[in-house]
Amino acid sequence: MKRNMMPGAMLLVLLFFFFTRHVHAQKQSLDIGVRFQKALDMYYENGLTAQYKLTERWVLGANYISSRLGSAIGSNAIKQDNWFVSGAYMFRPQRKLQPLVRANFGFFRADYEADVFNALPNTSALASVETGLTYPITPPLKVTGSVGYNAITGDGTKGPGTLFPIFYQLSFTWNVFTKPAP
Repeated sequence: MKRNMMPGAMLLVLLFFFFTRHVHAQKQSLDIGVRFQKALDMYYENGLTAQYKLTERWVLGANYISSRLGSAIGSNAIKQDNWFVSGAYMFRPQRKLQPLVRANFGFFRADYEADVFNALPNTSALASVETGLTYPITPPLKVTGSVGYNAITGDGTKGPGTLFPIFYQLSFTWNVFTKPAP
């Protein structure tokens, strides 16, 4: 594993152990899965997501997505990594189809891979908001789709030029706390 991908993996592992310390019955849930994301008119960025349900309505999450697992596979697309934590509020928690709003905060890094681009900015803070829907396909499997807006973007001179404002995502997660049926 490359050195620059370690913080994302470490963050997911640490959050997993932190959140699983005090699990009580089925009240809380830890959903772990994959996130498929695309910036409008830009790259596919795929990765891992973990979402921990604090209450019926509040959810904390940790995510790592990268074009290394999307558009940059087998192409000359810029390799970029996103590490972020999130907080979500779920509407209609007793219903199957649950609207949500989510705030994300984290770090972005683009790897231009050539010394000629060293003068260009390649890192940025991440701050974005999302709105979408969550639906339990068949518990413990859940799908979430949303549209988001990055508040911090760049034009290549002030901030990375590949951090676009509008993105959409689709996540498939599995609740690891669900006990198998007898």
